[in-house]
Amino acid sequence: MTRTTRDYLLIVITGALGNLSLLMMLVFIFNGSLDMVKLNVGQISAFLINSFLSIAFFVQHSLMVRESFKRWSNPIIEGKYNGVVFSLVSSLVLMLVLILWQKSSFVIFTACGGLRWLFRLIFALALSGFFWGGRSLGSLDTFGIERLRRNIEGKASKPVRLVIRGPYRWIRHPLYFFCIIMIWACPDLTADRLLFNVLWTLWIIIGVILEERDLVSQFGSDYVGYQRDVPILFPVKIPTGGKSNL
Repeated sequence: MTRTTRDYLLIVITGALGNLSLLMMLVFIFNGSLDMVKLNVGQISAFLINSFLSIAFFVQHSLMVRESFKRWSNPIIEGKYNGVVFSLVSSLVLMLVLILWQKSSFVIFTACGGLRWLFRLIFALALSGFFWGGRSLGSLDTFGIERLRRNIEGKASKPVRLVIRGPYRWIRHPLYFFCIIMIWACPDLTADRLLFNVLWTLWIIIGVILEERDLVSQFGSDYVGYQRDVPILFPVKIPTGGKSNL
């Protein structure tokens, strides 16, 4: 097997696992725990297991996405593979979280009738907003495979530029905003789901703060101006200026 063949195989595997993990996550967020593995433990043990699984994913994802980690791993992982390695590990860890997540029988709240449909409508609108935000970026390399594909084809990687269009005109991190809406738009709130909602919302907020530092370092004064004009995560004010690619 040639190196090019191995690289294309890696692209296929990365895309397949990435899409599978995202599909599992979407089903989890929409309908609650997948309830795939029952460990038959008590409520406190289940709480600790779910917390550990979530934190393990947070640490792995937040560590590997940082530029400092990429620089540290350069002697081990060739630059063109950074994206796919990150995606592969993240997908596997996320799938492990979802498969081992322990469902709680304690129900805190259940929406019925019209209120239930309202929750579903909010979820659908947030999901649509998420895809809108992704399309607004133009060339979103979700699983890091575009860089590897272009390398195989002998093409230079596309330069990363600051995009301010679509929902990015109102909030700097619309994808995270819509994720938070989807997380909380579940009509059945069990004890384990409340734990998931709180932990993952906090992680998103912390991740946004860390990502802001990387973006300032990457785009400099252009991003500083964008920070000044546009709210970070929630559309609490109307932009007053800044550059825009409408």
